Amino acid sequence: MGHVFVEAKICSQTKSRCTVVEALVDTGATLTVLPRRVAQELGIEPIRVDEVQTGAGKIRIERGVAVIAIEGKETITEVWISDIIDRVIIGVVTLELLGLKLDPRTGKLEPSPLLLY
Repeated sequence: MGHVFVEAKICSQTKSRCTVVEALVDTGATLTVLPRRVAQELGIEPIRVDEVQTGAGKIRIERGVAVIAIEGKETITEVWISDIIDRVIIGVVTLELLGLKLDPRTGKLEPSPLLLY
């Protein structure tokens, strides 16, 4: 399948500041990751610190809140603010909140039902 990139609009929680980026979709990532420079540009402030597992081991990373829009769908979601990642990475929680899933055969996002149960 290779790498899958999508156009994503990332905004502050109030939507007063937004940017459009080419983001990498990573269904192995729990939350969406924003480089610190993007979070600062948008005024996204940390609300807590998490300990997360990476391929290189455990790290501590700040968590904030953003509005994310992809393919005409929009959601408010928690995001990680990274000092080591240099691009926006769309995690599986964001995809699920948007009602989207990645088809591994085509490398495209497609609608996915939102489940109440």
